[in-house]
Amino acid sequence: MASSAYDTAILLLRVVLGLTMAAHGYNKFFGGGRIPGTAGWFDSIGMKPGLFHARVAASTEIAAGLGLALGLLTPVPAAGFVALMLVAAWTVHRRNGFFIVKEGWEYNLILAVAAVAIAGTGAGRYSLDHLLFSNCGFYDLLHGWYGLAIAVVLGLLGGIGQLAIFFRPPVKS
Repeated sequence: MASSAYDTAILLLRVVLGLTMAAHGYNKFFGGGRIPGTAGWFDSIGMKPGLFHARVAASTEIAAGLGLALGLLTPVPAAGFVALMLVAAWTVHRRNGFFIVKEGWEYNLILAVAAVAIAGTGAGRYSLDHLLFSNCGFYDLLHGWYGLAIAVVLGLLGGIGQLAIFFRPPVKS
């Protein structure tokens, strides 16, 4: 089968979206404040213990980002995007409204929906999903309605679960 504009377009979207997310995780580990600074910030927004959440967020951002960029088990990293962006939107951006220019949750929504859309369409021919699984029935679970459902359900369960268990809004003095 010849390659198509679709395969190239989905590759471009996956790589840019995935590497952007992975860069955020890398920055939490190795940027300015590193994990201790990120941990203090997580504590300040009510995600306690902050050190645990700094490590989990950074690791998830790197794993989900690279997984999406490579197109490996695509609905699973897409679920990571949903969980990460749900937690970020709820804990940090919700009170600021929709638009990112006022630090709202617009960007979180775009990242999560783009990842879910990739899970629904599939990672395309230029992906590890296609290379490893296109000749078996498992491949059908990695795109279409199954991929979409896996990304949305796992992502919402992960994000809501994390918020329910760990989020304690800071008390304003």
